[in-house]
Amino acid sequence: MSSPVVSGPAARGPGPSSLEVSDVVVTFGGRRALDGAGLSAPSGQVTGLIGPNGAGKSTLFDVICGLRRPDAGRVTVDGKDVTKAGPAARARHGMARTFQRLELFGRLTVRENLLVAAELGTARKHAAGLVEEILARLNLTDAADRPADALSTGTGRLVEVGRALAARPKYLLLDEPAAGLDAAETRGFAQLLRGLAAGGTAIVLVEHDMSLVMDVCDRIHVLDLGSIICTGAPEQVQRDERVLAAYLGAAA
Repeated sequence: MSSPVVSGPAARGPGPSSLEVSDVVVTFGGRRALDGAGLSAPSGQVTGLIGPNGAGKSTLFDVICGLRRPDAGRVTVDGKDVTKAGPAARARHGMARTFQRLELFGRLTVRENLLVAAELGTARKHAAGLVEEILARLNLTDAADRPADALSTGTGRLVEVGRALAARPKYLLLDEPAAGLDAAETRGFAQLLRGLAAGGTAIVLVEHDMSLVMDVCDRIHVLDLGSIICTGAPEQVQRDERVLAAYLGAAA
């Protein structure tokens, strides 16, 4: 899997970009699923968000992409407050995400799934060419005409990533994208993430494959019981006693 030609920031204009999330509170039935959580994801970097199951990672993703309105807190994109904006408005700011559970159009082919996203963008006249490039970069050309509901989980994950890339994002949120990938596919996926970051995309990665996380992330935020307990470079996070007690000790 070679590095992609797709680069959101290059397509949308020069200049540094940043996603900032601060002091987010989300309450479910009196229980705080998120309690003052936040993160920062600058352009050109892979930012990790890790933690045990039930820590609130997917809920924080839902807040970031506009699927859930927080009880408190703030989300800014390039300095603009988008906390009250919905998913469509945030997509116009260059945000795209994948989901923990596969969310593909099962009856559409792999190519058609990517075209749905590519044709929604501003460069729709180039959509077909963009899709063919993404298919090649993700090694999906041979599967391009297969219906999505006939794919393996690992291939489906790559299709969902490809569909997100077809939107030419500045901010790419990936929720457990390596689930179902074999070792070779995971190595190729790591190369893909590095290439995207090198092109200026801001990537936020939720993932339980700690080898992948520690390999590709520039900075990692650790979420436990709805709160960020540690933020730092991979080597710092791996040595943090709170992280070892809450997550990495059990994940090792």
